[in-house]
Amino acid sequence: MSEPILSVENLEAWYGDAKVLHGLGFALKQGEVLSLIGANGAGKSTLLKCICGLLPKKSGSISFKGEAIHGFSANEIVAKGIALVPEGRRLFPSLSVEENLILGGQVNRPGPWNLEAVYGLFPILKEKRNAPSTSLSGGQQQMVAIGRGLMSNPDLILLDELSLGLAPIVIKDIYALLPRIVGNGLSAILVEQDVTRALDSAHHFLCLQEGHISLEGSPRAFTKDEISAAYFGM
Repeated sequence: MSEPILSVENLEAWYGDAKVLHGLGFALKQGEVLSLIGANGAGKSTLLKCICGLLPKKSGSISFKGEAIHGFSANEIVAKGIALVPEGRRLFPSLSVEENLILGGQVNRPGPWNLEAVYGLFPILKEKRNAPSTSLSGGQQQMVAIGRGLMSNPDLILLDELSLGLAPIVIKDIYALLPRIVGNGLSAILVEQDVTRALDSAHHFLCLQEGHISLEGSPRAFTKDEISAAYFGM
């Protein structure tokens, strides 16, 4: 059996004095998509921030490709091969579409993703490559955020709230591209409020409730009622 690309053990995290994550543990294999589901405040985005080095107040262990990365900075973790597509896109408003994408490639990791590959995935971005990122629609900005993450040629991509604030037709289009985004053996962790879409897109899922794992496994191993009970704490 191959070693997991990501292994998390007994992870706990705090915002100030408030404990948000309580002893989480799970593993992710190369090429798999893991969906994180749970109500607002369950700890999903906090977990992603811990993995990519944006939340320093934590304990436990996080290993990536067999190397402990628990104490690494965010920049070091990107260079190791983990990219975050953050909630709300977080584009640089003073930069053009192409400049935002180029920033994602500054780590100079080898791999299949470059400007032309991103433009092949999202052709509209090539048309708007010189436009300010703030002039784009929400869906187009999300494409830039995904492209910026891919430009670092990650081995693991963290997708935080892909559908947040987007029209249903745009959400459908972006999810239709997900198999291409995670092709070439790329692993992904997906945070998504739309539970049905999250489960349909994943090999495995974790349901978080108040910082604990309330259910985990293959989406096909549980009924909708069992997943709802874990989601709402019933």
